[in-house]
Amino acid sequence: MTTLPATVKSTSKVKFKLNNFILEIILIGIFILLSFIARGFLSTGNMLNILRNASLEGIIAFGMTLVIISGEIDLSVGSAVAFYGCLAAILTRDLTAMGYPILPVVLFAIGLTLVFGVLSGTFTGWIRSKFGVPTFITTLALMSGFRGGAYLLTNSFPVTSFPEWFYFFGSGYVFGVIPFQAVVFLVMFGVMYFVSKYTTFGRAVYAIGGNAESARLSGINVKRSRMKVMALTSTFAALSGLIVASQIQSGNPTVGINWELNAISACIIGGVSLAGGKGRIWGTFVGCIFLQILLNGMTLLNIDEYWQYVARAVLILGAVLIYQAQESKK
Repeated sequence: MTTLPATVKSTSKVKFKLNNFILEIILIGIFILLSFIARGFLSTGNMLNILRNASLEGIIAFGMTLVIISGEIDLSVGSAVAFYGCLAAILTRDLTAMGYPILPVVLFAIGLTLVFGVLSGTFTGWIRSKFGVPTFITTLALMSGFRGGAYLLTNSFPVTSFPEWFYFFGSGYVFGVIPFQAVVFLVMFGVMYFVSKYTTFGRAVYAIGGNAESARLSGINVKRSRMKVMALTSTFAALSGLIVASQIQSGNPTVGINWELNAISACIIGGVSLAGGKGRIWGTFVGCIFLQILLNGMTLLNIDEYWQYVARAVLILGAVLIYQAQESKK
């Protein structure tokens, strides 16, 4: 039996490792290119702006990553962002009008909005488990329902009811430099990275996405895990909705349009398989940053907005083709 020389083995290992980081290598290349051709790209303010722009959709994308890995999908998150922001604004307005102090009212509105997010996602997961209705159908219905609910709550007009200090959560800075929403984004990345990689729940999500029946036979509660993962993503949508409401100081029914597609795009670019069972939180994080760097660079270069849509389409398709080629080689 012949054996490969040590040099050949080491070379194959290097190629294998590089194949796992193709997206990161491309991102570094684009970053270096833009630093030379896009004026102001490397400035501290622009770097923080990229991080801030990636934050709100990125928070949702982390939850969406686990949803897709589990073999499900959530199309309602964009409309949910608008609904939850409007819900918090309406609660704040009506309760303060009744004479309740503003601080406990805002805290109550935040808490109830997050609870509503948990219940909404749990309901979606329950429908999936109880009646076998695909989450694609349920969340498609919720997408329309949340958007309509946001318009009904606000009568189609932004509701401004938050106190001035609430503005910090959407536009404030930590240490006077780092955007608060970027801090939330980074914290959520750390939490979700740990959950997906080192917890029983994270391993169960991968197992369910790979083969739900095998996961059930191995002792995993598939129904409960599905409800948990859908509840997690819906809660992240509620959190993003609150931050957006803080940023614009109102509940606005028009925000969050196409956010579900942007979150899914970040997941796909990061290597999450729509077939389920494969994907990384790190990949989604890189996908979020990749999208924002690309859009930011094209904006600095004064590239037409319509071409930016084309570039995003090419990026998504290219990422899928790269990962498909990797899988076929394996």
